[in-house]
Amino acid sequence: MAMDSTTSGTPTIQYHNITDQPVTAIVAVPVSTYQRNQRHCFGDSIPGEFPLAANPSIVLHVLTTCNLDPQDLAKLEATCSFFRQPASFAPDYELSMSELAALDMCQKRAIFKPMTPEERQDLKQRCGGSWKLVLRFLLAGEACCRREKSQAIAGPGHSIAVTSNGVAYSFGSNSSGQLGHGTTEEEWRPRQIRSLQGIRIIQAAAGPGRTMLISDAGEVYAFGKDSFGEAEYGVQGTRTVTTPQLVESLKNIFVVQAAIGNFFTAVLSREGRVYTFSWGNDGKLGHQTEPNDVVPHPLLGALENIPVVQIAAGYCYLLALACQPSGMSVYSVGCGLGGKLGHGSRTDEKYPRLIEQFQLLNLQPVVVAAGAWHAAVVGRDGRVCTWGWGRYGCLGHGNEECESVPKVVDALSKVKAVHVATGDYTTFVVSDDGDVYSFGCGESASLGHNADGDGQGNRHTNVLSPELVTSLKEVKERVVQISLTNSVYWNAHTFALTESGKLFAFGAGDKGQLGMELVNNQTERGNPEQVDVDLR
Repeated sequence: MAMDSTTSGTPTIQYHNITDQPVTAIVAVPVSTYQRNQRHCFGDSIPGEFPLAANPSIVLHVLTTCNLDPQDLAKLEATCSFFRQPASFAPDYELSMSELAALDMCQKRAIFKPMTPEERQDLKQRCGGSWKLVLRFLLAGEACCRREKSQAIAGPGHSIAVTSNGVAYSFGSNSSGQLGHGTTEEEWRPRQIRSLQGIRIIQAAAGPGRTMLISDAGEVYAFGKDSFGEAEYGVQGTRTVTTPQLVESLKNIFVVQAAIGNFFTAVLSREGRVYTFSWGNDGKLGHQTEPNDVVPHPLLGALENIPVVQIAAGYCYLLALACQPSGMSVYSVGCGLGGKLGHGSRTDEKYPRLIEQFQLLNLQPVVVAAGAWHAAVVGRDGRVCTWGWGRYGCLGHGNEECESVPKVVDALSKVKAVHVATGDYTTFVVSDDGDVYSFGCGESASLGHNADGDGQGNRHTNVLSPELVTSLKEVKERVVQISLTNSVYWNAHTFALTESGKLFAFGAGDKGQLGMELVNNQTERGNPEQVDVDLR
């Protein structure tokens, strides 16, 4: 349902965090008659009354410091005229109290602070004409992308780890210089990328032989294969880059996220616009380009005027999580093999197309993940949907059948999910209490399941339905993020990042991508082991 962007009338909104209940249900002990004092928004000097209008600055301070959700601010407008009328505060004297509170909270966000007044107004109009909608857009992006928080990326053969302070580490395969240390030698332990010292990194993306890092200033640094459209396996780019280099063609775009797919790369701007490189020589992304094209092209079609908060790239396709006044939605574009675009068919889409199934399921998407051949979404209510190629049970429906539209994973009906990650026929789900579930291909022991004490057991067995990853339960740390290899040519490894900043790794480690030395000719680890890096 839509959240009203006007300052009058009764908006139609989706309420949450405020439970409507009668006063008798809130007040447990009856109050004596002489103690009962009426409180109205506008008093008329009757003793005992406390008019909100008498101290609007205090009210504004409370609204801002309590970090109310945009929907809750909208409800205040709907229920009390005090919050609807102009508050007469700078910088805009016509803004209502709830709109002003939303603007104040927007100004706390790192990507909003450096925006000029003109850029802020443009973003406001793009989001629907309300600061509450801008706040929802900013919060949605922070929630699904771990923006400005610690993170770990399990790339194809190499890994990236970023601390909460923006320090970047890399380790693993380095044949194309994708670790950024100025060499092509493998690294078996996390090593800080020294050339980026003094630059705060807020996002990272890793593809085959290639790495992209994004700074808090919206700048993009790339190293490894010198191509935005290189095939996952095969010929190198024209040259290799062994230290982070600023992507000149993106200097005029404030980038907040990057996604590396097969044959193409996509970036997301601060304003929620999607740009793509390469993979367009036959118009697959709505424009004509060459594989070695280094110029970003706006993603044309339905998303041109709709702000996007997250992008996810799989094998020749792209998913975009959009934020509209009517709610959150998912669009897909690219190759439709296996039904991974979610439209009920296996046909390609040259322009972004809305996945309509979520409306039928009454599900508001908040996180989207694109595996090589399948995709997943977490809803605001904690439900998980998967679709695409169901090989090895990666959809979690108890079979290996394809699903061409999103389908709720019934086996997780008692779990409230907050995060999902997908790889090459593998899926991980993190619940609100930090438990982790995985299903799909068990190759390389990347699912984290072990049947017996020696760590061998069934760690290579495919799992058709979600199973609790007990090996992560045993580390007694609350998991907040999972990252796994999203590649059809590399053995997979998995990272589990905990709330305290500890990083655990398991799966394939033959190139040092686990961040630890393996002994006795081992090529993988079946149980999670802590990586020697502090990501707090």
